[in-house]
Amino acid sequence: MIPPKRAVAAVRAESIDLLVVLEARFAKHPGRHVGIGWAEVAARLAAHPEKLRSLLEMENTGGEPDVVGRDAVTGEYLFFDCSTESPKGRTGVCYDREGLESRKEHPPAHNAVDLAAAMGVALLNEHEYHELQRLGEFDTKTSSWLQTPAAVRQLGGALFGDRRYGRVFLYHNGAQSYYGVRGFRASLRV
Repeated sequence: MIPPKRAVAAVRAESIDLLVVLEARFAKHPGRHVGIGWAEVAARLAAHPEKLRSLLEMENTGGEPDVVGRDAVTGEYLFFDCSTESPKGRTGVCYDREGLESRKEHPPAHNAVDLAAAMGVALLNEHEYHELQRLGEFDTKTSSWLQTPAAVRQLGGALFGDRRYGRVFLYHNGAQSYYGVRGFRASLRV
């Protein structure tokens, strides 16, 4: 079934609005993407319009996505959530489905891994989180779940990161735990 013209127009308008927001953020934070021009990024987005849905999800959940680099091998631009604190629309979640299902009492509504997959994005890994923290001060009042190595996850744990006392900390919790101030930060390759 072909969507009605009005629905198609609404999607286009939403995409245009998103591009305006992304371009303004890109211009406001040039230190995040030294040597990269907006025209290059816009051309890449035009060539991969399916990625706009993921960027819109990142934006709508409070992530404030921005370009933070370019993969030298693939040529893909890297977008990270650059909101000062963990995105508000993605907090209060445990790490993954297994962690969610193991909660005996008061389970949260969602988990970070499944939400990220539904958005078409990935959780930041340890290296990416450190790279983000080199661009500014993030998670000074919140924390963010990070991609967790299988060996840690098999033992029931999951990693998270935050910034306190002028330093970046990576630590662990049980994957079933959740807090109102812990969410997740996403990455997207375009």
